[in-house]
Amino acid sequence: MGNIYILSNKDIQGANKLPVIKQIFFKKDLDFKKYDYLIFTSKNGVLAAEKISKEWREIPSLAIGEATAKMIEKYGGKVVFIAKKFYGDEFAKEISQNFDKNSKFLYLRAKRVLSKLAAILENRGFYVTESIVYETICEDCKKLKRPPKNSFIIFSSPSTIDCFFRCFGWDDSYKAVAIGKKTATYIPSNIDYIISPSQSLQATVDFIKETLNANH
Repeated sequence: MGNIYILSNKDIQGANKLPVIKQIFFKKDLDFKKYDYLIFTSKNGVLAAEKISKEWREIPSLAIGEATAKMIEKYGGKVVFIAKKFYGDEFAKEISQNFDKNSKFLYLRAKRVLSKLAAILENRGFYVTESIVYETICEDCKKLKRPPKNSFIIFSSPSTIDCFFRCFGWDDSYKAVAIGKKTATYIPSNIDYIISPSQSLQATVDFIKETLNANH
């Protein structure tokens, strides 16, 4: 059974950590009280808000998934909506169907995002302010150890793909697993991959263990 690697510093049961990425949080002067709702599409957005001001906790929050919702609640925020689908574009559609377009939304986001969440909401007549509160960059390759042969490599974002290949070449014995169809499109064309049925790292690791390893 091959080793399973996630490419961040998150603690995931059954997986090894290979943190090829890290986050830089930006200092911002945000008046959270100007907004009716905050939109979070990652746990890092929550961490960024917490670093800016504790006032964010008083504003109702919309979360893209359970993991993000739990992070909001961990810091004392108020979760009023959790998306049924993990994709940002679908999240935007759900927001437009469940909230008043006269409300003011603050979307706390990464410098690089795949979805058109804000544009979709604005096209539907919503007022959305985007604030870039963090950036994902590559970790120093010298700090990282190359995965052994036959490892499963989980790519959870384009950044994890960019940073992995900046540090390591691909071994033909590796098995690539992508979280999300959009992320999969960034994997080099000469590499075969499997798309995880889940948007969760833990569920993806479980999927590998239960499904893929059963075939070996």
